Amino acid sequence: MSDSTMPDPGYDRQRLRRMLANEADMSFKRRAESVFDFLAIRRGDRVLDAGCGRGFYLNFTRALYPWADVVGVELDRPLLPMARAAVPGARVACANLYHLPFADGAFDKIIFSEVIEHIPDDGAALRELRRVLAPGGVLALTTPNANYPLAWDPINKTLEAVAGTHIQTGPLAGIWANHERLYSLDALSRLVTEAGFAIEDIRCHTRYCFPFIHNLVYGIGKPLLERGLLPDAMARAADRFALDADPNAGPAWNPVNLGLRLFNAVDAWNDIDPPRPDQPYLITAMKLRKPAVAA
Repeated sequence: MSDSTMPDPGYDRQRLRRMLANEADMSFKRRAESVFDFLAIRRGDRVLDAGCGRGFYLNFTRALYPWADVVGVELDRPLLPMARAAVPGARVACANLYHLPFADGAFDKIIFSEVIEHIPDDGAALRELRRVLAPGGVLALTTPNANYPLAWDPINKTLEAVAGTHIQTGPLAGIWANHERLYSLDALSRLVTEAGFAIEDIRCHTRYCFPFIHNLVYGIGKPLLERGLLPDAMARAADRFALDADPNAGPAWNPVNLGLRLFNAVDAWNDIDPPRPDQPYLITAMKLRKPAVAA
């Protein structure tokens, strides 16, 4: 495993970090850097965001590479208008990852971030993504690790250890929210290899985190933000789409900014003592390549 992958010359890492300044999910910041490191998007590349959701990666990709040819697919219809609004002019289609409406080899780069754990037939989805990826093309995959840190989701971690179960729906679902499964590094490696990909790089993200951060960010903060229930000053400070226009808006004592400083302080320990595959960590990021010549 390598600690880093050289980025494309056009990739502005510092701008990406400014774009992520309002992000309360510390692991998202780290995996986003890995995704763009792995992709190394160049002029002429055709990029697919497979499972684009509300358009976060579409937005980031267009901001970092204004000339990029980016397409998003999402099965959840209510999210499509959000993705289109986030990136005006971007092509966003409602499509099933088992049957994508694209020709063989239609894309040079694919983003597949925090999606595979939601899919009932993960192998079929990977094989379809391999079909639409050009020979020699790269797929950037991220997904939660089965051996995640206790602090990230103490409720489910305790339930798994004591009762062999977990909460999969509702406000206490935590890391298991609407997930079909979590992957060990070995299981994920076997899965992608069997689907015909070569693994070129693996990164382990987030060993240290603020306790209950998943519940705080996704169980409480995200619903309040999406329903418009946060005061305007807090909503601006938490805006994930602000990019580098207005990061951390408002005064330092804004509750959102206070939380971000606290979360970042704890997350900094991941640079001091980086995660290792044999320890609990939160996110596995993989750079996968479709062989240039069929075996």
